[in-house]
Amino acid sequence: MAQQGWLFYALRDRITFPFTVRIDMADKTKTFAERYMVQPGKPFDLSKADPRAANGFSDKDKAKADAAKDAEAIDALQDRLYAEGKRALLVILQGIDCSGKDGTVRAVFNHCGPIGVKVTPFKAPTVDELAQDYLWRVHRACPAKGYIGIFNRSHYEDVLVVKVKGYAPADVIERRYEEINAFEKMLAGNGTKILKFMLNISKDEQAERLRERVERPEKRWKFNPADLEDRKLWDEYMQAYQTMLTRCSTPHAPWHVIPADRNWVRNAAISRIVRETLEEMDPQYPEPKGWDPKTVKID
Repeated sequence: MAQQGWLFYALRDRITFPFTVRIDMADKTKTFAERYMVQPGKPFDLSKADPRAANGFSDKDKAKADAAKDAEAIDALQDRLYAEGKRALLVILQGIDCSGKDGTVRAVFNHCGPIGVKVTPFKAPTVDELAQDYLWRVHRACPAKGYIGIFNRSHYEDVLVVKVKGYAPADVIERRYEEINAFEKMLAGNGTKILKFMLNISKDEQAERLRERVERPEKRWKFNPADLEDRKLWDEYMQAYQTMLTRCSTPHAPWHVIPADRNWVRNAAISRIVRETLEEMDPQYPEPKGWDPKTVKID
């Protein structure tokens, strides 16, 4: 039964991690995305992280304005991706509660129309989902060709919370790293570009945001007392995330670690990476088939 994934996992979608990567903004040979990338197969030192790092975004107002422009460009590129209908983009957002997953979706994809974009939040599995393998519901939610799919949490919960809470045996968890890598390689080989973002906030910043949820009536619906229990396991979650980042940052689907203590830095970084990725994909509007626009006359 433990192999079914989030078995008996009754908590809402909660997780914690205080990880990031060091960004060398002086390296002009790197793309913007590569500056945040967890390099596959290389040592990853979490101690050099700073969740409040600006990473080149020194002017808050300019960063917000640039992020808004990037969001508009993403909308235009998404329209081309949908019209082309040959490839897909999967964006995975992982982070502790209060790390800003919902805010990232709004900031980066709010300009996009509802056609061609699908957001899937992953919470505790249903009875039907528990009756399948742990990747079953994830595969069902992957974007079709022409679509941008956004995962608010993902299949990585099965090597994070499941590991920390002991919902599956150690040997089952161990297998999952390679199973996930193989799954993502299959998606990439079939035309899905994968962007994985870890939203890195500090424990102190999470505390501030949790207090805000308690104190502000309009935010209280987001608060879950179980968040406080997860905070007691911060170190265990850090270790689980470190293993995940080391084992599952691959050439076909690398992780990007985003400083998220400041929302405007988070949004500026992710919107730029998504835009850069779509521009690199360069989707094109298809040419008419079976008719010539020059010969069409509409009375």
